[in-house]
Amino acid sequence: MAHDFQLTVDSAQPHDQADWWAETLGWQVEPSDEAFIQRMVDEGQASPDDTTRHRGVLVWAAGAALRHPDNGRRILFQQVPEGKTVKNRLHLDIEVGAEQVESVAAELTRRGATFLHNGRQGPFSWITMADPEGNEFCIC
Repeated sequence: MAHDFQLTVDSAQPHDQADWWAETLGWQVEPSDEAFIQRMVDEGQASPDDTTRHRGVLVWAAGAALRHPDNGRRILFQQVPEGKTVKNRLHLDIEVGAEQVESVAAELTRRGATFLHNGRQGPFSWITMADPEGNEFCIC
């Protein structure tokens, strides 16, 4: 039996990361259900400290997610107290097409990504970068 999955990424600022990656991938940040969150606080199921405001909207402080607009794939950014300290063991390869790699890398750098290095294996090449929190990914 095949199983579905979501990718979960540890983050210092999950809402900012979700915004950055949604723009990068052309995905959509999941909307917040402010009424539900407020009801959970009012009923004592959650504390006001479990919430925050992001872009003027009441959200859960601990995480933010984005979804692919067509197939529903989901990436969750969850808040953790510690910062990233070592290289990722898992990363995204963003397939933009060979003719777009340089221009996409330049745009992502302008938006806060960091160039790490160029890679090549046989006829295939890519650029390895880091997102604003240091998570590695490749543009290919």
